Parts: sequence; structure tokens; C-alpha cells
Amino acid sequence: MKESIDLNNLPAHISVIMDGNGRWAKQKGFTDRIFGHRNAIQAVRETIEGCGELGVKYLTLYAFSTENWNRPKAEVMALMSLLVSTINEELPTMMKNQVRLKAIGNIDSLPLKSQKELKAAMDKTADNSGLTLVLALSYSGKWDLVQAAQKLAEKVENGELTASEIDDSMMDSQLSTAGMPDPDLMIRTGGDHRISNFMLWQLAYAELYIFEDLFWPDFRKVHLHQAIVDFQMRERRFGKTSEQVKSEG
Repeated sequence: MKESIDLNNLPAHISVIMDGNGRWAKQKGFTDRIFGHRNAIQAVRETIEGCGELGVKYLTLYAFSTENWNRPKAEVMALMSLLVSTINEELPTMMKNQVRLKAIGNIDSLPLKSQKELKAAMDKTADNSGLTLVLALSYSGKWDLVQAAQKLAEKVENGELTASEIDDSMMDSQLSTAGMPDPDLMIRTGGDHRISNFMLWQLAYAELYIFEDLFWPDFRKVHLHQAIVDFQMRERRFGKTSEQVKSEG
């Protein structure tokens, strides 16, 4: 599958909804959902490596949504602990592979230890020149739009701009993903056909690839390659006709 990928037509930014950890654990006979989260680390590792090997520039993983705070407290705390331990364990590999770590979301809402470890890892990898790995933590698309709107409203209030000056590019500049290209491809495991409050603005023209019968802990490089090959077979029109796209190509 990897040999079928056109390296000159890669998605610049891939985003992933890593769904199905709990269902995977249940399928294996475990009642503790955290078992699924722990076994998902290999899927994360292979996705990062796979993107880095191909030359994908940005990879965003939906690691923890604002809605996830409503889960049982024990699961939330276990997830936060897993986040810290995984970052610490993977940091040497990220440095070796020149991976730059970033985070988007309401980071201030995370436990202080998680914030501290996350910031340390981001600082350490800041000058790396390979894949930019973005963790969406305590993130939701609605939160992102609200905080961007608040920042723009403040600028209007302060007389820095007028409401009529606000356009797409200005909204882009205030989102948590400012400076990054919008995702070209969004991958979701677990079979659900929705974007679940993830990057609502940024995913406007992303191609979606849904794995119907695959839960996230079983995701491997071959599945990443499969999604990219499918992406490269699609015609991306961005509102234009097929004839217009072909004439421009």
C-alpha cells in the first residue's frame, strides 16, 4: 500500500479522531476502559512514525475533548496520568525523529502536572524541523470558535479594528491552529460518521475517511497508508466544477 502513495500529493495536514478504545477493551473482555487507552499508545506511535516517514507536515490527534470531562472521574484521572507518562516515554523518540510537539485547546483546564510536562516537552521540541504533532486536549471546535470570537470582539472594543474588517483570514489568525494549514484529510476509527465537535472551522473542506470496523488500538501504518491512497484518488473541487479543476491542473 505504501508503494502506491504519490509523495508529491500528500495531505499537508492529517487530523485523527481516535475512537473506539473503550469498545475495544470491552471486546477483549475488560470492563476497565483505560485498558483500551493504554493499548492505543502503539497506534499513536505508528501514526506519528508513518506520517514522519512519508513527509506529512502536520498531524493533529483528538486526544481529549471538552466533553470528555463528563466521563467518570477515575477514567479522566487515569487518562491525564497516561498523558504525562506517554509524553515522558516518547520524548527521546520525538527528539530523534525531529518531531515538534504542539497543543491546542483549553490547556489551563488540565491538571497542573499535565500542563507542566506538556509545556516542558513542547519547549524541548520547539526547534525540531520534522513533523509537527498537535495534541488536541480539552479541545472542542465550539470552544475554539468562541475564544476566537472573544479575541476579535476585544479588538473591536479596543478600537483596533471594526466589525466589517473581520473576514476568514482574521478568524483563522485567532483560532488555536493559527499558522497551520487546515487539515486536508480527517481519519476516524470506530465507525461513527460525524466530526464530534472537532475543528469545526478547519475541517470545512477536509476529505473524511471512516474506518467502519476498526477500533483505534488496532490502527497501524497500513491503515494510514490506506487512507492516504484513497485521499489521493479523490478530486478536490472546493466548490468549483470538475471541468474547472481539470483545466487548472
